[in-house]
Amino acid sequence: MALGPRLDLRQSQSLVMTPQLQQAIKLLAASNLEIETFISDALEANPLLEAGVLSTEDSGPSGESDDIPREEFTADQLIGQAQGESEAPLDLDTGALDRDRDTGDGASGPAAGDAEWGAAASSGGGSDLLPDLEQTSAAQITLAEHLNEQIGAAAKDEREAFIARHLIGLLDEAGYLSFDLRDVAYDLGVELSDAEGALKAVQTLDPSGVGARSLSECLAIQAREADRYDPCMAQLIDHLEWVARGEIARLKRVCGVDEEDFADMLAELRGYDPKPGLAYGASTASAVVPDILLSDNGEGGWDVALNEETLPRLIVNRSYFVELRDGAPDPDAQSWLKEKLADAHWLIRALDQRQKTILKTAAEIVKKQEGFFRNGVSELRPLTLREVAEEIDMHESTVSRVTSNKFLHCERGCFELKYFFTSGVSSSDGEGASSEAIKARIKALTDAEEPKKILSDQKLADLLKEEGFDLARRTVAKYREAIGIGSSAERRRQKKLANL
Repeated sequence: MALGPRLDLRQSQSLVMTPQLQQAIKLLAASNLEIETFISDALEANPLLEAGVLSTEDSGPSGESDDIPREEFTADQLIGQAQGESEAPLDLDTGALDRDRDTGDGASGPAAGDAEWGAAASSGGGSDLLPDLEQTSAAQITLAEHLNEQIGAAAKDEREAFIARHLIGLLDEAGYLSFDLRDVAYDLGVELSDAEGALKAVQTLDPSGVGARSLSECLAIQAREADRYDPCMAQLIDHLEWVARGEIARLKRVCGVDEEDFADMLAELRGYDPKPGLAYGASTASAVVPDILLSDNGEGGWDVALNEETLPRLIVNRSYFVELRDGAPDPDAQSWLKEKLADAHWLIRALDQRQKTILKTAAEIVKKQEGFFRNGVSELRPLTLREVAEEIDMHESTVSRVTSNKFLHCERGCFELKYFFTSGVSSSDGEGASSEAIKARIKALTDAEEPKKILSDQKLADLLKEEGFDLARRTVAKYREAIGIGSSAERRRQKKLANL
């Protein structure tokens, strides 16, 4: 067969993140303090950007000059095109966002549009509304950032790396993936096999065990990493509930090992980390600056406001732009000036859209969780990212980014927006109850126990059922252990000692 050159036409699909889309996504996921750092860098790098107060004489509706050409796409349109794009990594050394040449330097947009529910929400807040907050902030390097640094080398191609970064964004603080992989594949529009391949790549990253969907899978990953995952260890990991119950004889029969080998296996198992992500989720003590301020307007509604104390307004210096344009005949200088103008113009509108999106999401959360803000944790209802996304007509991954590293301050304290998304159980009123509300009720019941009338897990389940919460005994035990309450025997001993 003769060899020779030829021309072929082929069609293919690929997932591409444009620089502008990366910029919009990073700005959306950033906290106010990160944006503040970003603004400082932008003011130094772009001479057309200026911090100050907006006025109708100097600028248009969004701090933009009337004669400045507009970009083709706004930030929300770019985010909407993503349909599940994952966040681009942050600059871990400075805490500032990476900048792209094509998107220019960052800026903080002007006041966002009002987000209304019950009453019009304002878009500003004074420092007198901020109490002294002694809570913890995110660690200097998060689990997601640590994993994103590694995934490029672990993935076989850009497509797998893209899916893997999305999965990394869905991991909880312990490093587990609690989302159904089929749903993730559907959201991204990829085959289930592609999602499974990306998850395997994530599970090869450090720390070992990250990306697991259950405790047994987490331990199995670590056992394989240590080259100790033989059939005996596999049986031990598959029967962790027997380990918890202390059924040693039964475990030795299933594993087919003697006393000495079983002791070695158990010691090996106890050396694994059941929550590998917490090594990066730990935070240092510092004051949390809230991004959103919530207050009762006294008319049955709420005022939802962005905390703009850390967000100076930015405008394009119109007169300076005209002066530079008229005094720079060189084509290269004109090109540079136009590029800076486009950068400033797009970023102001992108950050303006960021504020609108945060307000819109926060207002919907307040609407869904009004019972919590009125009466406390006992009325915290189950809520998912999907529910909020459907109500505000945005993608679920966009809501996930908006609620990351964002804090809301209200009369009850300062809470991360992720706090309001909880799993739930069925209740007699049909609304359901959040796991946090159930935990609070269990704590109240155990705190009220008398030393001679300690409640068993079954009794707790019966009492909760009388209150309308249908839980199994083992579910009650799981919630009890999650909040650090001991078994009935342990509580009996503790209360006896307390009364001596």
